Amino acid sequence: MVGVGAFGRNHARIYHQLARQGEAVRLVGVVDPDVARADAVAAEFGCRGFGSVEQLVTTHSEVQAASVAVPTVLHLETARGLMDAGVDVLVEKPLAPSLAEADELVGLAQSWNRIGQVGHLERFNPAVRATAPLITQPMFFEVHRLSAFTPRSLDVDVILDLMIHDLDVVLWLVKSPVKEIRAVGLPILSGKADIANVRLEFESGCVANFTASRVSTERVRKLRFFQPRQYVSLDYSRQEVLVFSVGEAGGTPSVNPQIKVAKPAIVTEEPLRAELRSFLEAVRTRSKPLVSFEDGRRALAVALDIVAAIRQHGQKVRLEQLR
Repeated sequence: MVGVGAFGRNHARIYHQLARQGEAVRLVGVVDPDVARADAVAAEFGCRGFGSVEQLVTTHSEVQAASVAVPTVLHLETARGLMDAGVDVLVEKPLAPSLAEADELVGLAQSWNRIGQVGHLERFNPAVRATAPLITQPMFFEVHRLSAFTPRSLDVDVILDLMIHDLDVVLWLVKSPVKEIRAVGLPILSGKADIANVRLEFESGCVANFTASRVSTERVRKLRFFQPRQYVSLDYSRQEVLVFSVGEAGGTPSVNPQIKVAKPAIVTEEPLRAELRSFLEAVRTRSKPLVSFEDGRRALAVALDIVAAIRQHGQKVRLEQLR
């Protein structure tokens, strides 16, 4: 586990739990430039602490896989060092700060035959997994991701911090190129956009509206979409899905007898646990991960286009002069 801040510690926790539960995995070490923090997390989870990737791979040549949860600007340098040492990697989102670095990561993984997965956590949310089989012809999405302000992840704006989760999910569900982007964002408590609203139009004709905020007074994680004769509502936090269908034989009648309501069965699981189990399986079987580097690159490309659209909108309305 490379990088054991707040989120990286959770990776270490899950790996430790999986080992104790009989999974064929052993957490051999955690890496952090803050050696005291690395040693504290290592003591908590029964492994060794290291100050650098070089120290880890030199001491433990048997290391096969690693999670990377360092600041985004260090993703390429860190993942390159691991892959060069023969280690498969899971890199937290966003994959990289730029498409050039994302492309280099994709190329390195391909040329060195390494497993490269991106930490788009919501793909492993049981509610998202239950929703994927329901997709027919989605035409309109409404997505909200709101959080209270915290001092973490301020090296990126709210698009790369929060909205990118939903961008990845919607791109995966729609499976159509983006045709048009309209976006507005505002810095509130940091120097980058802390709240944003985005409208994407896809080549398929589908339209998706996204709202993301890290300065909200409430926590909301919801995705809703409409497709012919059906409306689906997904709650990430509660891991629940409701399906409203017109003219379906199954389900429970709603206020309108023509509309039936169904609630797909969901096996609850911590998404991070599901993500790491999936990563380990890809490493063992040498199979393409569910969320590959290429997927991460695709979501990053759209996210960066959105950031550029927000910048253009701010210049158009002379936002800097109003601050």
